[in-house]
Amino acid sequence: MGVKRSLQSGGILLSLLADVLMVLSTATNYWTRQHEGHSGLWQECNHGICSNIPCQTTLAMTAACMVLAAGFGVVGMVLGLWIRCHEGESRRGQTTSAFLFLGGLLLLTALIGYTVKNAWKNNVFFFWSYFSGWLALPFSILAGVYFLLADMIMQSTDAVSGFPVCL
Repeated sequence: MGVKRSLQSGGILLSLLADVLMVLSTATNYWTRQHEGHSGLWQECNHGICSNIPCQTTLAMTAACMVLAAGFGVVGMVLGLWIRCHEGESRRGQTTSAFLFLGGLLLLTALIGYTVKNAWKNNVFFFWSYFSGWLALPFSILAGVYFLLADMIMQSTDAVSGFPVCL
């Protein structure tokens, strides 16, 4: 297996890990923990009773960015699989990288917005759903870098392939 295929495979695995962490973070209600319970993007649970959170602008922006980030991550992973499995076709890794980087940017926007909203509250602590979102960020960015490097290797190989090489 060449370097290009190894980078593509690594990018797919990193993208899969980032997608799992983003979906887990978005779907669970453990973004913050208080003395009485915990809350997420969709529900707040107090003393074991969960209820929907009324619409708040910052929370709605965070939820929308998280859903879009997960969607862009899944599209980037599918494009990466397409590139990896269809070697003979002329597919570029730049599009895959763009989707993964855009997903990472949306994820960063969501997490910063949520942090700003909750950082100064008393007796509110960030919990594991929030941290799994932060953990997904470097995996998404690294997956994009891997596909970008694989594309650069493919471009350089194509550029050099026309020259006669004598060793």
